[in-house]
Order: sequence, then structure tokens, then C-alpha cells
Amino acid sequence: MSDQPLAHPDMVVDRGDHLRVVGHPEVYAVITDPVTYSSAVSRFLQVPNGLDGEEHAAFREVLDPFFSPERMGALEAACRRVARETVCQQPRARAIDVVGGLGTTYAVRAMLVWLGWPEELEDELVGWVAENAEATRSGELERTTAVAQHFDHIITRVLVPRLERITQPPRDVTDELVRTRVGDRPLTHEELVSVLRNWTGGDLGSLALCVGVVLHQLAASPDLEADVRSRRHDAAALERAIDELLRIDDPFVSNRRVVTTKAELAGCPVHAGDRLVVDWTAANRDARVFGDPDHYDPEGHAQHNLVYGAGPHVCPGRPLATLELRVLLEEVLDATADLSLDPGTAGERAEFPLGGWAQAPVVLS
Repeated sequence: MSDQPLAHPDMVVDRGDHLRVVGHPEVYAVITDPVTYSSAVSRFLQVPNGLDGEEHAAFREVLDPFFSPERMGALEAACRRVARETVCQQPRARAIDVVGGLGTTYAVRAMLVWLGWPEELEDELVGWVAENAEATRSGELERTTAVAQHFDHIITRVLVPRLERITQPPRDVTDELVRTRVGDRPLTHEELVSVLRNWTGGDLGSLALCVGVVLHQLAASPDLEADVRSRRHDAAALERAIDELLRIDDPFVSNRRVVTTKAELAGCPVHAGDRLVVDWTAANRDARVFGDPDHYDPEGHAQHNLVYGAGPHVCPGRPLATLELRVLLEEVLDATADLSLDPGTAGERAEFPLGGWAQAPVVLS
């Protein structure tokens, strides 16, 4: 990024109680400097994304292997089975909501398979995703707290029987997590809940939003759909296309940081204690880096794409999300000849702090 100048006063916007970082080079400068811009912004424990320094590195060292290429390769067949079943259950020749319907159902089922959780949780988790989205849109602390507590109760119900058989060999990913050690100690119950909340609670809604963004863009543009279909048998090329579609219409809106020491960002002075909001959507559409932000160029834009962040806090679950999205898209493409929008059924954009579509009607033909 050394060829991108940082001095640009419009790229750090004063919002009164925080500074919003909207430029791509400026966002990159923040997220790759965790010493100056800390991720410890929440009053709640957030493992590993809310940690910094050696503590963050220690957790990433033991958690990142859960998303290794070998692990993802071993998961693909089960993920594909879930994707194929879910796609086959969707009606044809009429609009379906690919966010709250196809996207959410697939996200929940894929998560249950990955973690080894009981299928009986599907309906409760599908309902929780909708409940969580509504609470997030409301911005009401009581509602967001209530849905967070609901999810923590689900996690605790899953953990209790596993902790009781902790001396037995692990049967699945959750069993392995329970037996994971950081340094010379096991994870505490609070840390286990936090990790599973990070792996699941955020991922369910996010994956559904990603499905909506990708399928809606393909349905809206025959040229995009044709290009993506041409990549069907090249996994890496298809993954680059998915990342680019997410860059164009980024469902991951923002993250927070707090300044630890006096510094300067794009010519704007910042001081210890200042709150920053990193605007992923704006950064991924910065004309200084991408030219026309709507121009689709999977290969040309890949180097600068910040959909999953960058630096030491780059999204640890990116390999899983990439696998899940690619496999679902492959199954959708195999099961259809055409994706289109229904002119009589309007979509609904998600409201801040969410991005993408709240409802995205697409016809699978």
C-alpha cells in the first residue's frame, strides 16, 4: 500500500463521538497497526477478535488451525451435501428470498454439520437469526442484550454434556475446542462461549447476507451471471468472483478500534482514547483504489479487497465462509439454467449497521 497516499482529509470523518475512517489506504493503515489502533473496544469478552498483542496471537495460534486447508478440505463433502439438499428444497420459477430463506437455512445447517451440533437446534437457530437482525436494526441495548443472552444459553446447553465427557476422545469440532489449551491452561467457560459466539452467532447472519448479495447481483446482471457460470469448474476463480461481488456490495459494514497513543491519520490528528469506526463498505468502494467501484474485476481487485479485513486481525473464519459460499453457489449453478429478478417482487435493503439485503427475491429457473 506504499503507493497510496495517506494524507487525504476527507477520508477520516468526524462524527462527534467517533471518527469514521472511510478511505481504503486509511482503513488499511488502521487495521495493520494494532499497537496504535486497538481492537479491545467492547465491555464484553470477545475471543479472539477483541484481544491485542501477545494474548491475541496466543489464541489465534490455537484457533486458526480449525480453519486450515486440510480441515476445510475434509469438511467440503458434508457442506456440499447440506447445500445440495437446501437448494433442492427451494421452489422454482417464482421468487424466493435468498437471504432469510435459502441463505439463513443453509448457514444454520452448515454450521450444525461443521460443529457437530444436534439437528434439533435448526428451527431455534433460524428463528434466532431473524430475532438478532431485528434487534441489531433497532439499536436498542435491551433487545441486543436479550438476543445475545439467548445465544449464550444455546451455547451453554451444547457445552454442558461435552464438558461432562471431556476425558473421552473428541467426536467433533466442538469437542476438540473444549479440549483446546492456550499456553499451559484450558479455556475457561467464558472463553469457550466467546469463541463459539464468534464462530457462530456472527457467522450465521453474515453468511445469509453474503448469499443475498451474491445471488442478487447475478440475477440482476446476465453478464455477471455468465462470467460466474464460466468459472464453475475452477474453484479458485469462482472464489475470486465471490470476493469481488462482496466487495462491490459489502455486507460487512464496519468494525471499531480505539486509539492508544497520539498519532496522525490522513492528516487528521488522533489521540489516545479516540474511538474509530473502520468503514469496510466505503473502503472497498474507494475510487482512488478501484476506479469505478461498480466495475467487476475479480483478478485485478483481489489484492486490495478488504471484505475479510487484513493484518493480524484478518477474519479467522474466512476459509470457512469462502468454502460455504463457493459450495452453495456451485450447487445453485448446477441446479439452475438462469437466475433472475421478479419485477413484481421488490427487494429490501438492510438497514445500518447491517449491509447488503434484508430481503432479496430471486427466481431460480
